[in-house]
Amino acid sequence: MQQLVVGAVIVDDLAGPRVVLAARRVTPTPSVGRWEFPGGKVEPGERPEDALRREIREELSVGIVLGDELAGPDDGRWPISDRLTMRLWFGQLDGEPVPDVAHDEVRWLSADQLDDVPWLAADVPVARVLRDRLTR
Repeated sequence: MQQLVVGAVIVDDLAGPRVVLAARRVTPTPSVGRWEFPGGKVEPGERPEDALRREIREELSVGIVLGDELAGPDDGRWPISDRLTMRLWFGQLDGEPVPDVAHDEVRWLSADQLDDVPWLAADVPVARVLRDRLTR
């Protein structure tokens, strides 16, 4: 059985997003320097939305208002590996993000800037979909 990972597609405005937040990993070693949509694993008995709120608070020291889910190609989920699958929600922060020990930088990216960072492999297809979803 696959473990569920949740991620946030953090945008500047849920109604008309123009930019999305990316975070650069500093751990674990294979992910160092790669960019991702912040989030993490769902704990046993935890609702995915609650897990995402917890992860954003832990990773960026800020709260988040969740919007619609960004359905993936695999029964609504985004494949990561044989053991992991991901669900993503749009979200808007209720403050300024502060990177934690897992990230050393966050950056707001427009649709035209999505190729400017080296994404984690699992986030590449998400970035492709977002190109068409961000207001130019």
